[in-house]
Amino acid sequence: MADNHTTDLKVAEASPSHDPALTESHSPQRMSAREYAATRFSTLKPPMHKAPNPIRLLMMLTSKQWLFFLVGLTVEELAEEFGKTNTDITWGMTLVLMFRSVGSITFGIAADRYGRKWPFVVNNFLFIVLELGTGFCTTYNQFLACRALFGIAMGGLYGNAAATALEDCPEEARGLLSGMLQQGYAFGYLLATAFARGLVGTTSHGWRPLFWFGACPPVLIIIFRLCLPETDAYKERELVRNEKGNIGATFIAEGKVALKRHWLLLIYLVLLMAGFNFMSHGSQDLYPTMLKNQYNFSANAVTVTQVVANLGAMTGGTVVGYCSQIFGRRFSIIFISIVGGALIYPYTFTSSKAVIAAAFFEQFCVQGAWGVIPIHLMELSPGSFRTFVVGTSYQLGNLVSSASSTIESTIGARFPLPPKGKTNRYEYGLVMCIFMGCVYFYVIVLTFVGPEYLRRSFEVKDDEDIAEAAGHNTIEAALAKIHRREAAGVAVDAEDRKIVEDAEKGTVRTTEHV
Repeated sequence: MADNHTTDLKVAEASPSHDPALTESHSPQRMSAREYAATRFSTLKPPMHKAPNPIRLLMMLTSKQWLFFLVGLTVEELAEEFGKTNTDITWGMTLVLMFRSVGSITFGIAADRYGRKWPFVVNNFLFIVLELGTGFCTTYNQFLACRALFGIAMGGLYGNAAATALEDCPEEARGLLSGMLQQGYAFGYLLATAFARGLVGTTSHGWRPLFWFGACPPVLIIIFRLCLPETDAYKERELVRNEKGNIGATFIAEGKVALKRHWLLLIYLVLLMAGFNFMSHGSQDLYPTMLKNQYNFSANAVTVTQVVANLGAMTGGTVVGYCSQIFGRRFSIIFISIVGGALIYPYTFTSSKAVIAAAFFEQFCVQGAWGVIPIHLMELSPGSFRTFVVGTSYQLGNLVSSASSTIESTIGARFPLPPKGKTNRYEYGLVMCIFMGCVYFYVIVLTFVGPEYLRRSFEVKDDEDIAEAAGHNTIEAALAKIHRREAAGVAVDAEDRKIVEDAEKGTVRTTEHV
């Protein structure tokens, strides 16, 4: 162990990502700030792994891994989009953002302690109740209360969805699936737009049917998830905690180790996710207003542009996520951010319908960088608190960036254009161009100075945090039980499930039970 009282950046995050000895084993390297800084250029060099056949990657997934991925793909994005009302009660949306972090902390810790499955089910049950409740609100205070609680439910899903979808998938397929997972947001946006047009204002109930309908998908998702077991990565971790003899105490010990070793990384991830959320919000939130107000686009033209932009987003996220497996996470993010920065001018200064092409490729870049994020966060996060760290860093970053449109619109008011009738017009394109240039620069710099754990093992035997908290002998004893059962032809999944059930009831099983 390195000394803990020094001020150097002696953290596990400092390990170069492309050093073969570290890339494969990911043994934490303790180094000073100067030593770490010296590795930033050398580790940025693309490892140039052989380009895997994407069809072969998808075929590598077992049926269980595909089902885990599908669960993760649909939930967070659909719930987020269906939860947005078309009314002007923006404070309700602000409350959702504010309370997301509460949800990510609460459900993240629950998922890391009790497993991915049941916190996920409870989370979606809350969605059903709160979506229905919102549709029946009769006062503003009731609406705000539902929206605040809805924010808690929404915040709990991102980390769990990422862990469920990615922690058991084959290492070679991580980048591709990460990109596909993240673009569920863009796909959900398109679906939500279509359902909003069909449900809002088409009945005597006004906006309420959108929320009532939003309570339906979680029912199917709960049924889907109940039919699936716990992830293998979590089950291994639970076996080790059970072997130690006191699951709760071991979990707390893991938390102390993670905080001691990775506190600097946790701060870094929040700052990184703030930049990424500024990038998406800054390029998207005010864009329809710019098209309509500055360039006089019709409502239909704005809709078409937005749809094409989201198609670019889905394409970019999948492609760049896949490429990150070849070129590395940091290099892929930095490269596509540079390209996105070069496209800011046509994205914000094209006044004709040709802007559709610029919108496609700009969102290709924005969401291309985002496509790397789920697996990048997963590989960087401490294994024992993977759900908590991924979800909370994302939601805190989202909270910080929630002022994007306010910042842009406020600055835009300083650049007036000739009014159109009684409508005031502003040069929003100039403001967005400057704002996005600063955001891209921030993301590039932060990604450059940050760590990368490409090809990190998610197996408990390679996790030095839990080894310090529980002991190497405990890990070896727990894994030996699995090997003995496999050798004896015992169904491992069934036995593991029994161990987890006993552990949850407080029954500690010793070696003699196996």
